[in-house]
Amino acid sequence: TEHQHVRYNPLRDDWVLVSAHRVKRPWQGQLEKPPPEDVPRWDPKNPLCPGATRANGEVNPKYEGTFVFPNDFPALQPDAPEPDDNDHPLFRAAPARGVCKVMCFHPWSDLTLPLMSLPEIRAVIDAWAELAKELGASYPWVQIFENKGAVMGCSNPHPHCQVWASSFLPNEASLEDRSQRQHLSQHGVPMLLEYAEQEARRKERLVVENADWLVVVPYWATWPYETLLLPRRHVCRLQDLNDSEKDSLASIMQRLLIKYDNLFEVSFPYSMGWHGAPTGSYLEEDCRHWQLHAHYYPPLLRSATVRKFMVGYEMLAQAQRDLTPEQAAERLRSLPEVHYKKRAE
Repeated sequence: TEHQHVRYNPLRDDWVLVSAHRVKRPWQGQLEKPPPEDVPRWDPKNPLCPGATRANGEVNPKYEGTFVFPNDFPALQPDAPEPDDNDHPLFRAAPARGVCKVMCFHPWSDLTLPLMSLPEIRAVIDAWAELAKELGASYPWVQIFENKGAVMGCSNPHPHCQVWASSFLPNEASLEDRSQRQHLSQHGVPMLLEYAEQEARRKERLVVENADWLVVVPYWATWPYETLLLPRRHVCRLQDLNDSEKDSLASIMQRLLIKYDNLFEVSFPYSMGWHGAPTGSYLEEDCRHWQLHAHYYPPLLRSATVRKFMVGYEMLAQAQRDLTPEQAAERLRSLPEVHYKKRAE
């Protein structure tokens, strides 16, 4: 716990430097502003609110549950032209097409997932599965992701996520596809299914668990309080979950996110996303090497105002973390599962 060492990440086939003693160093660097506590429940100027007018002039319906609409500033479009031919192998380009959608979780801007009810979180999971199936019928990759908090680049204080479907496998998907395929070939079992079984038995990096799911700070975690959400049975895609597993997923997500908020008693920022087997033409292929999982990447390190920066050595050499995954898991595991805002109720 006190001496530096490197740990292997089998999903990405790379290494992370663990330097736990560095968390003791004094900090006089940048301090983040805590998220505002006075977010209005409804704001006509917030383009994600029911009845608000968005940048393209469209007016949102007065929705009461989840609401999905096309991103007004999409990074991918379905009708993008072919790039110009290349005259040298060092100057390669390829077509990139797709669609980008936004999903609002709830009509109230002052709520986040850990403060929503279990039926409301279950409705979000259902909408995720529906979009994954719908877009996955045409596109090989459907990336569901949530950027929570201004420190993670979220531009609107409203509970929501994004869904980008692409005509290609992105870098992280390609890495995980190759690594998981190789592991199944060599060991005869899906990598993350075996990993979940190991972590459930060892328990030193376990944060929360139930009959269908477990959350761990992965052995190879990069971010200080990074977690990995894993199903206990072999599941390739989000749309393959049964009703019971969706219910228990809502429960374990709520428990994890309450712990995150309780860590520094602040609405905890993170980027999260689902990774599952590719879709589109891959639906006809053997994807048994894949195991569904969700990554949570929170940036905060010491407090609500001190974050981990991925700069310098991280950019130019390899990832480095300032406390061990075991220390992070123990701290998260010990936190209460009643949200700090509700303790006085």
